[in-house]
Amino acid sequence: MTQETPQFDPNATPDAESAEAARNERHRARMVRKKALIDGKIAQAQHDCGVLVITTGNGKGKSSSGFGMVVRAMGHGMKTGVVQFIKGAIPTGEEKFLRRFPEECEFHVMGEGYTWDTQDRARDIAKAEVAWEQARRMLNDASFGLLLFDELNIALKLGYLDVNKVIADLEARPEMQHVVITGRGAPQALVDVADTVTDMTPVKHAFAQGIRAQPGVEM
Repeated sequence: MTQETPQFDPNATPDAESAEAARNERHRARMVRKKALIDGKIAQAQHDCGVLVITTGNGKGKSSSGFGMVVRAMGHGMKTGVVQFIKGAIPTGEEKFLRRFPEECEFHVMGEGYTWDTQDRARDIAKAEVAWEQARRMLNDASFGLLLFDELNIALKLGYLDVNKVIADLEARPEMQHVVITGRGAPQALVDVADTVTDMTPVKHAFAQGIRAQPGVEM
């Protein structure tokens, strides 16, 4: 790696130059220690397997992260599958885009909209059960490299599906198959069996300022 040449300051005093040189040396020493630590961790992580990733929390970006992983997997030539459990009433940019690649991404919109819009628990449960049958079919098919179950956490939180049965199906999937699950309120039992879990924490959101959902950002 090419080292940057320090910029010469004609007005710098010897003491200032010495302090800057010492600062640069401390930074270099920290980076040497950090590289050794990271290299050691990489050397220890040599096992390959399908991972279960959960993105939950109240912040924005859970589904966006999941769809980003779908596109990433497609870039590696992997066959992908998407099942949306809650959303469905409003077409999204992700759906419009991914449906252009039917051979690379099998896309199923199984929900009928947000639960406060549907207002019919029995119907929501029936739709969730049908959606999980689609998910189970994909989980039993080793040709799928990565699956996204969007908003499944919400269906589990509301009791539309039995979390123990869902976990059993997830754990019976092919060894190298990756699964991404999104949605608020991930059940603790699901978190416990996951490999990677991220909790999105909100800091600010445009909606709180009266800005409605924008195409390309929220949908």
